[in-house]
Amino acid sequence: MTELVQVYAVYIKATPEAIWEAVTKPEWSERYGYGGHVHYDLRPGGKYESRASDEMKAHPGVPDVVVDGEVLECDPPKKLVQTWRMLMDPDNIEGFTTLTYDIAPSSRPGVTKLTVTHDLTNAPQMARMVAGEHEAEGAGGGWNEVLSGLKTLLETGEPMVNWG
Repeated sequence: MTELVQVYAVYIKATPEAIWEAVTKPEWSERYGYGGHVHYDLRPGGKYESRASDEMKAHPGVPDVVVDGEVLECDPPKKLVQTWRMLMDPDNIEGFTTLTYDIAPSSRPGVTKLTVTHDLTNAPQMARMVAGEHEAEGAGGGWNEVLSGLKTLLETGEPMVNWG
């Protein structure tokens, strides 16, 4: 059974500030993961949205906002806690989950550890999706794919996948 609290960690040759920017700015988010455009009001209670890219909108039924939520805690460039709800399939919306980004320098110079903890307790179907269990069906590789794309982009300056 897929874990309902999933933890992913990746070491990136980048500063905590660069990782923070890549997580919270649309000009970065469109270049990794699934290519959506994030929009944050980075204060507790602030709104979070990930808007569909043009490539996503080419598929029938994809809404303009594909993920939404609320910022619960914000301590740049160390920690971001937010709610997170997938809206891609209106017939399969499970509710809000909690997503935490912890960003910390590692013991290796110039390397930062990014830990993503996603509490999917109330969303077992989403837990399977973000674990990458539906990759063979075209749903992508979940958090592993997103974080691999983030790491590749920050370390090479080039996206892992060309979205445009």
